[in-house]
Amino acid sequence: MVGASFDTVEEQRTFAETESFPFALISDPDKSIGRSYHAERAPGEDYYEYGLSRRITYLIDPEGRIAAAYDLAGQDLAAHAAQVLDDIAARS
Repeated sequence: MVGASFDTVEEQRTFAETESFPFALISDPDKSIGRSYHAERAPGEDYYEYGLSRRITYLIDPEGRIAAAYDLAGQDLAAHAAQVLDDIAARS
């Protein structure tokens, strides 16, 4: 599991330490990765003015292809996690 955000390396380090985050994080302050994965918010979209990425989860298959994408907008995180885990189990 890997997380990515538009935050700097230092901001991510602080977040990981504060939250005891156990996963690797990718810093994407120029938004190039986010753009590639359609995670950059468009003008007029909620939180665009704050420069925040959209919250999207991608399930990547063993060949490196996107097997599923989940937009977390307004979703309960526990329910989302359960759905992703169910989808992984169904593909295993």
